[in-house]
Amino acid sequence: MFEGTAHRIRAEAGASVDVLIVGAGLAGLFLALKLAPRHCLVISPSTLGQAASSAWAQGGLAAALDPLDSPAQHAADTIAAGAGLVDPVIARLIAEDGPARVRDLLALGVPFDRTPDGALALSLEAAHSRPRVARVSGDLAGKAIMDALVAAVAATPSIELIEGARAVSLLQDANGRVAGVVLRGPSGELAPRTARATALCTGGSGGLFRVTTNPREAQGDAIAMAHEAGALLADLEFVQFHPTGIDIGRDPAPLATEALRGEGATLHNADGRAFMLDYHPLAELAPRDEVARAIHAERMAGRGAFLDCRQAVGHHFPDHFPTVFGACMSAGIDPRTQMIPVAPAAHYHMGGIVSDLWGRSTLAGLSVCGECSSTGAHGANRLASNSLLEAVVFSERIARRLNGAVLDAPAASEAGLPTSLNDGQLLQLREAMSAHCGVIRDAAGLTDLLGLCADLEREAPGARALTAARLIAEGALARTESRGGHFRADYPHTGRPQRQFIAHPATERVTP
Repeated sequence: MFEGTAHRIRAEAGASVDVLIVGAGLAGLFLALKLAPRHCLVISPSTLGQAASSAWAQGGLAAALDPLDSPAQHAADTIAAGAGLVDPVIARLIAEDGPARVRDLLALGVPFDRTPDGALALSLEAAHSRPRVARVSGDLAGKAIMDALVAAVAATPSIELIEGARAVSLLQDANGRVAGVVLRGPSGELAPRTARATALCTGGSGGLFRVTTNPREAQGDAIAMAHEAGALLADLEFVQFHPTGIDIGRDPAPLATEALRGEGATLHNADGRAFMLDYHPLAELAPRDEVARAIHAERMAGRGAFLDCRQAVGHHFPDHFPTVFGACMSAGIDPRTQMIPVAPAAHYHMGGIVSDLWGRSTLAGLSVCGECSSTGAHGANRLASNSLLEAVVFSERIARRLNGAVLDAPAASEAGLPTSLNDGQLLQLREAMSAHCGVIRDAAGLTDLLGLCADLEREAPGARALTAARLIAEGALARTESRGGHFRADYPHTGRPQRQFIAHPATERVTP
């Protein structure tokens, strides 16, 4: 039973699901499978397997699987890429657990590429010191992993599924414990779903930017919901811009995987000149933030940026990188004979809801996993293909913790109800985020962006997308240095490494 008003909704104590998982990408589905046979309910905003960022991942999953590699070296690469803000304990944890989680995925039927002798074929990606990215058919890893998980979920009786609904608020009891979520159905109807334990696995915030490789629906909802409920957040200013979104005017932008540069593809301007050595000694294999800023600089100078795969991949393109090949050909570009126009695109949010070693947020009853979390694994600049790794490692750890726990039934609980931006307001916000909180930022642009957020707040108070965008912009304005994915034109130098924590309601930043 529940009662609702114009602004709040209340759920009485009573029947509830055991574990409620919000999100049906890699983190959510892997968690559900690892919980079996414990009952769980998965909330998917669309048909299962569709509109999840995980399914769009092209590169693959990083793990130290080669005999010449080691978890210690993988962890060291992760720490180096993170520009001083990676937690070394977490880096070592995900690197050590990685090979076991790849074996889990193999057992679920994921057809990772093999060498002629049957070993996993591992790719080299930017800032990795060894080839360690397990992939599928070149650029189909995300789709193949999600296809395998969807099939496994369908065959697991303990997993209940609701499709076409979105979580809009967290239910909390009188002590602040999270007791489930409020769902908005496809016709706009609201309904609370109570749970003994709740996990947010909702993905990131790339849809807040006009140019993104993420589903447009990825608008930081989990960050906004958790912030309103009082969860601790961290490092929201760190948004990774993939250097090589395919610049063909589509929303979202198709992606030209990092693996192309690992295979030897090079970046050129409109004059045909390879420019990356002008910006970084590692050239095309420099960390993503460096490559993104180099491409941005060439584009702003009017010289354009293009990825040349003609010699590195050539006639093998349809077989080795079918997703990229299909996207290019649909736009009239044959990457076997033509260079691919590219532009940086919002791709991955390194900041998020603070998580401990076992996926617990600072709110009782709430776990977080995947891109909406801040585990300390990515720091200021995620190492390529570590995102899928982090998702499966922490999903398994959350499942292990919950499977060993006695979960109490939730007490009476309630939640606030947000408003929403209309299409015009959302487009205005997305354009401002790309213009002022993109690859390069400064105080003037961020101040203008926060002014727009204040104006929109008066029109749509509490809109989730607006809250998430404002928190990202406030973090970017407060960090008066350049580090990793956060570059301030007015503060180009790197200062002392420190994380920025954000607590509701005062959004006071603290450094533990």
